[in-house]
Amino acid sequence: MTKKIMLSSLLIVAFFIGCNVQKEAVKKTSEPKINLGLGTYINTISTESLRTNLTYIASDETEGRETGSAGQKKAGKFMIDFYKKNGVSFPKGAKDYYQTVPAVFLNAKRNENLPDSENIWAFIEGSEKPEEIVVISAHYDHVGVKNGEVYNGADDDGSGTVALMEMAVAFQKAKNEGHGPKRSILILHVTGEEHGLHGSRYYAENPLFPLINTVADVNIDMIGRRDDLHKDSNNYIYVIGSDYLSTDLYNICESVNKEYTKLDLDYKYNDKKDPNRFYYRSDHYNFAKNGIPSVFLFNGTHADYHKASDEVSKIEFDALTKRTQYAFAIAWEIANRKDRLIVDKKE
Repeated sequence: MTKKIMLSSLLIVAFFIGCNVQKEAVKKTSEPKINLGLGTYINTISTESLRTNLTYIASDETEGRETGSAGQKKAGKFMIDFYKKNGVSFPKGAKDYYQTVPAVFLNAKRNENLPDSENIWAFIEGSEKPEEIVVISAHYDHVGVKNGEVYNGADDDGSGTVALMEMAVAFQKAKNEGHGPKRSILILHVTGEEHGLHGSRYYAENPLFPLINTVADVNIDMIGRRDDLHKDSNNYIYVIGSDYLSTDLYNICESVNKEYTKLDLDYKYNDKKDPNRFYYRSDHYNFAKNGIPSVFLFNGTHADYHKASDEVSKIEFDALTKRTQYAFAIAWEIANRKDRLIVDKKE
């Protein structure tokens, strides 16, 4: 009798253990897959890729990338080949990677005899709200050759140019792995900045996607060096314009930095009364003046600004990498948040 009771008890225990194991198995198989996000893809920003690309973009072969020059076109072809190699396409609705900016437009304000030039664009289509566009911009022109010297423009704005290239690949990788941005990303390399923000102005007046559907512009112009106000550390970035039109944009710029990059966000040049007027001097302004929330990331000027000595050898690649990651984080959050940025201020 005792043996029978013990056997029955063991069978009952075994039954319940088996049920629990089955439940655990069902629970585990029904759990969602890990949701890869910003924390994963921000780390795909590669210092070595930034270095390799900048070494060519700011080489003597590209002859200072003067607007419309043969050297600038070489740089453009290099960028496009990079996008093709990494599976990043040109935008839907475009026939290729170029937006032609005619000479008549470039010379309309003051005739500098500039030839036809091109903006260059790449595109990562959004998964949920593809019609809403997040622009990430940087100018890829510089000032060319003067008195036989090549002005390579490694920081201005070779640094921003290669940052965009790296960010495009990170977004494309996320998309390829099923974690792409909800909104579309337009990578926009603009021409003619050094002559008066012409390329970004041309895009704003001839947009591929309606400006009303353009959610924000994250603009990068010089992020590879440090200025005299930060001699002891390159762990900073000037943030300009983030709060001019949208509290949401300002909050994003603050929050992603606290969580991911921990840079010293310097707002010195964000003051509208600042005599340098940097807010009005880079390509984001042609978006901002159309009511599009925009932020300009900048390392400040230095002794080699607009000189032949702005060389790749002086780029601080640790800073360039971290600042590229910061720009990527801002764009990622804008592209993936539930609601588009609210414009709650006037510029």
